[in-house]
Formats: sequence, structure tokens, C-alpha cells
Amino acid sequence: MANKSTFRIIGVVVLWSLMITTAGAERTEALPEELEGVGIVEHLDIQVPQKLAFKDSEGNDVLLSDYFTGERPVVLTLNYSNCPMLCHLQLDGLVDGLKAVKWVLNEDYDIVTVSIDPLETPQRAALTKKKYIKRYGRPESAPGWHFLVGSEANIKALADAIGFGYKYNVERDEYVHAAAAMILTPNGHLSRYLYGIIYDLQNLKFALLEASEGKVGSTLDQVIMYCFHYDAEAGRYAPAAMRLMRLGGLVFVVALGTVLSAFWRRDVRRKKRTAEQKTS
Repeated sequence: MANKSTFRIIGVVVLWSLMITTAGAERTEALPEELEGVGIVEHLDIQVPQKLAFKDSEGNDVLLSDYFTGERPVVLTLNYSNCPMLCHLQLDGLVDGLKAVKWVLNEDYDIVTVSIDPLETPQRAALTKKKYIKRYGRPESAPGWHFLVGSEANIKALADAIGFGYKYNVERDEYVHAAAAMILTPNGHLSRYLYGIIYDLQNLKFALLEASEGKVGSTLDQVIMYCFHYDAEAGRYAPAAMRLMRLGGLVFVVALGTVLSAFWRRDVRRKKRTAEQKTS
């Protein structure tokens, strides 16, 4: 019985510690200036600007309309090759999710990845494409993934149209942005937003199916991750979150140690009483 009671109390302590951590994390922290205007504002059912000009990874001049021919749905992402972390995590997760879908890139759907860095070259984009086609594992699908680079004006026009807010941080020479993939109909209407760096098989499958039929879905959950490195000088939002997580972990360790120590002392006293009773 003592062991069962121990586990029950430990469970209570764990839940209590998590509640403390969660309650602290739900405090409203003022967003740093760097994150103002960054994020996603859903513009479902809008049609992406068809006449925006870009260059593909082979250096060819293209228009967005080239990828919306009415035949296949399109997965649209905004990333950039020199992103220090989030873009790679997002595209890794997207590829891993799409590998599990029975639909095949370049047969059933296309992907268009537009760099938000106006300085990115087609050559750099080509290297990134090569990396992700290799990860996808179907080299014959390469023509279906289009990596585009372009002018700041055209990148911004596309981002504004789909509600993708991002900023350039001069001090760190990196872009502040969110992780999201947009699913578009074959005619270029925005059907659904998928957020984060892990893409569930069912969500991808149904999003592609809906888009292929020209349907527009609704997003119930937004798990938006921001790409930005914080420190004491850059802003207080992330450090505050880190302190809360550390505090929650410390509370858990102290509480668990206290409970285990109490049960250990009680067990020692019980064994001592049992030994005394046997000798008396």
C-alpha cells in the first residue's frame, strides 16, 4: 500500500508542478518590438497574385500563374535558405509528412517555396532544392518542387496577400517569421493553413484533397512558431519564458525530493519499529 500511495502522491506533485508552470506561462508578456507585425493573419479563399514575377532555381523568369494551371493543388511555403534554424525544421517536417501521404509530388500536387530573402540567388535556392528532393527520396519528383527567388517588392506583395507577416533584423542579419504551410487550390485560391514544424498525415491528406476539389477549409488550431534568437539585449519575451520553464522544473524537483524524502524517512522508522518488535 505504501508504494501505491507513493506513486499517487508523486503523480499529484507532478500535476501540481505542471499547473504552476502552465499558470506562469499563461502570463501576458509584452511582445518585443521585433515581433510586432510578425505572424499569420489568415486570408482564406483569396487568390494569390498571379502576375508576380520571380526566378526559379534554374534562373528562369517565371510568374506565379505558371504554377496554378487548374490541374493540381499547390503547397506554398515562405522560407529562405540561410535561415539559421526554423525554415530547415519546417521543411524537414513537411517532407517527412508528405512522404507518408500516398499522393506523389509532381503527379498529384506541386510545392512552391518562395524565399523571403531578396538577396538569395537561384544557385543557392538550387542547393536547397537538391537537399529536400534527396530527403523526399523520389528524384523523379524534382520538377514538382519549385524554389523561387525574387525582388523584395514581389516577395512582400505575396506575403501580404496570404497574411504572412515577417521582418528583417539588421543586427542579427536574419528574418523573423512564423512556420506555416499554405495549401492552395489548382486555380490559386488559398484553401487552408497548416502550422508548425510537424505535419500530421491526416491533416496533409485532407488538406490536399479539399484543395484539389476547390474547397476552402477552416483552421481550428494555430501552433505558430517564431524564428528568432533572443538574449538579454534583444528582448525580454523569450528569457521570461525560459525563466518560467526553469522555475517550473525547479519546483518539480524540490517537491518530488521532499515527497520522496518523507517516504524514505517513514520507511526507515517502520523498519526500525518492526526490528524492535522482533527483538522484544
